[in-house]
Amino acid sequence: MSSEVVAIRGAITVDKNTKEDILTSTQELLTEILERNQLDEEDIISIFFTVTQDLDAAFPAQAARELGLDFIPLLCANEIDVPGAISKCVRILIHINAGEKLEEVEHIYLKDAKKLRPDLVD
Repeated sequence: MSSEVVAIRGAITVDKNTKEDILTSTQELLTEILERNQLDEEDIISIFFTVTQDLDAAFPAQAARELGLDFIPLLCANEIDVPGAISKCVRILIHINAGEKLEEVEHIYLKDAKKLRPDLVD
């Protein structure tokens, strides 16, 4: 394992403030990040989740546990409630041990969250 630490960002919007929608959308985002960056659980140091103030029906970290990421430290928090900001959004920051350079990491933005970083969206 490399000792270089790299961070990967991602975000996805959720249709409704329900446990099912939050967990399903978070799993969709996590799966896409893991696949596109070819990550295994052993590569991941930690995952930090934030949700907008309008999402409180579930902890997005539960989605990671349901995907089998059992030994990774996870943390959830609320995003700053800025007027006019995107709503119903789950954001992820994943710290990994990686040999890749920062420029080779694929940051993933799905659904309306593509508006957050249009420069990184395919």
